[in-house]
Amino acid sequence: MTIHLSILIFWPLALALLGALAPRRAAPVFALVGALVPLCYAVIMLFDFSPGREGLDYVTRDQWVEQLGIVYKLGVDGLNLWLVALTALLFAASALWLVLRPPLRASLFTVHFGIAESAVLGAFLAQDLAVFVLFFDLMLVPFYFLVGQWGGPERVAAAVKMVVYTLVGSLLMLAAAVATAVLASRGTDLTFELSVLTQRSLGEGTQKLLFAAFALAFLIKMPAFPFHGWMPAAYGTMPLPALAVFSGVVSKVAAYGFLKIALPLFPDAAADWNLILLVLALCSILYGSVQAFTQTNTRLIMGYSSLAQLGFITLGIFALTPAGQGAQGALLQAVNHGLVVAPLFLVIALLSERAGGSVDIRHMGGIAFRAPVLASLFLIVTLATLAIPGSANFMGEFLILLGAFNHEMVIAFIASTGVILASVYALRMFIRAMHNREGAGVRSFDLSWRDGVVIVPLVLAVLAFALYPQQALENSEPAVKAAVRPAVEAEP
Repeated sequence: MTIHLSILIFWPLALALLGALAPRRAAPVFALVGALVPLCYAVIMLFDFSPGREGLDYVTRDQWVEQLGIVYKLGVDGLNLWLVALTALLFAASALWLVLRPPLRASLFTVHFGIAESAVLGAFLAQDLAVFVLFFDLMLVPFYFLVGQWGGPERVAAAVKMVVYTLVGSLLMLAAAVATAVLASRGTDLTFELSVLTQRSLGEGTQKLLFAAFALAFLIKMPAFPFHGWMPAAYGTMPLPALAVFSGVVSKVAAYGFLKIALPLFPDAAADWNLILLVLALCSILYGSVQAFTQTNTRLIMGYSSLAQLGFITLGIFALTPAGQGAQGALLQAVNHGLVVAPLFLVIALLSERAGGSVDIRHMGGIAFRAPVLASLFLIVTLATLAIPGSANFMGEFLILLGAFNHEMVIAFIASTGVILASVYALRMFIRAMHNREGAGVRSFDLSWRDGVVIVPLVLAVLAFALYPQQALENSEPAVKAAVRPAVEAEP
């Protein structure tokens, strides 16, 4: 089947721009149509994709800047298939939320929303290093405006901090990408095409410098400890529909970048820096889990929880084993976390409504009294967050820890405490918000139909993925093994 990936990428942007020219009330509808078409494309790809393939499907390849060796190349493989589907689903859900709850200056909001979806999809589908860097950097622009214009009281400071941190990483990656193409092309034609660059070897010292630049960019974007300084302010002020997709998929582009770019292009450096990355992953797990337990702001509880979950994902990627269990678990966990965190942020928006606008669990309590449906949906995604057996999160963390135990047993043993801590902070948030004594300003009422049509399908997706994660594992296994193989072979 022919799937035109350019339509998949640029349709949201085109519809968002049309929505900006339409009457203000119609703009979110244009954004929804712009998000539904990629979702339909993604569903078709899930059914049409051939498991067991290492190569690319649905390839688009055109010469773009011939003098610089940049090709406009897009493709789908086992690494990005489910991440593209996750992106399409979460943006469609958030766009539907915007239709039912239009924001102020809706036309401008939907323009930035459309740019964001196109940028994320472009980063996942790019098969040329220069094109990847372009989309990776473009992701920063819409979220800067979404935070700066629609955020909370400290929105300007939060937007500036987010830009300063992530721009440093982006500039490092841009310089490293140019250096990679130039150094790999000595005596041959200059190219940024990833399939060609992986066949050209670089010296070990050169690899270390370039890998460090890419790793810093990815660790800042995730974020990971200790490069998370921008995260509390951004998560504390970003509008919740935007935060749902930001936490759900934007952070996953960085994890995907490790598998797609860093490991295949710089295998010797990945093997040499392996222990450092594992220690950083462990610090992210422990620090994020402890901080999530100490917070009372539900936004920050989820922010630090995401920091811990991204630590698990990083741990899996760098648990280098020939079977690739850790990396497969990391990819599965990236999808799991996105599916779970998006409905959680939307639930936080509903809890805030019932607690007089507060997102602090100290001002909540007793909300479940007259809201059994909301409480049930909240409980399902909470249990998925703490990786209860039977959830897809359990399978992802199990594979990550299995790979880690086979690679570095001590680090894996310490990291496993993060699973225990997750149950503590997740259940604490649920119990404090939904049970205990009713807060002074709390109004308990159940889920409305307009909120249900957004949240219920996301929760059903969480349950469906928990029942059958095997398809995602089968789709990703060949590509994951191919991605980690050079680094595994480079290990002493």
